Amino acid sequence: MAAAGETGVTTDDTRPGDTRSLLRELPALAGVAPPLDLDAVPDHPVTLFLDWLDVAMRHAVPEPHAMTMSTVDATGLPDARVLVLKDVDARGWAFASTRTSAKGGQLAANTQAALTFWWQPIVRSVRVRGHVVEASRDESLADLAARSAAARADVDPDDWTLWRVVPSRVEFWQGSSDRRHLRIVFDRDGDDWRRQI
Repeated sequence: MAAAGETGVTTDDTRPGDTRSLLRELPALAGVAPPLDLDAVPDHPVTLFLDWLDVAMRHAVPEPHAMTMSTVDATGLPDARVLVLKDVDARGWAFASTRTSAKGGQLAANTQAALTFWWQPIVRSVRVRGHVVEASRDESLADLAARSAAARADVDPDDWTLWRVVPSRVEFWQGSSDRRHLRIVFDRDGDDWRRQI
């Protein structure tokens, strides 16, 4: 057994050539992208996100509301975890957790965050970047009340917090097996959005 702090694996043991070959043989972008009419892309990222979320649900994408949330800690070390999207509207993308969690501490130190949605069966991804704001206490308490009794059992209501990522940039990406991927980017410009296709 390897001593604490040792992996017991040497460089020779990792067989990078074999792993590289194995990974290259795996299929990539194996899903089927739905039609995308670039002339019909809306002017607001929330509208397009809701359209894409609806398509993901109609195509039975498993857990389309699951997202990877990325933050950084006080030292600048990045962190990520999978969360469930609670809501999305013109105010931003909402999620919830306890203020005393690791993510809560990181958001207290640095309010910048990113969300990533990956819907493999339809070869679509959405990335959201922005700053995070706390919702009102009433909204946080309402979110907690909507959870099951078992999920609420050990949660301090004063600690439960609903946050929103207020987006500054939203990128929609649709993959293609011929590598001619489509990308639609929205950048915030004051109260408006600049869209690039």
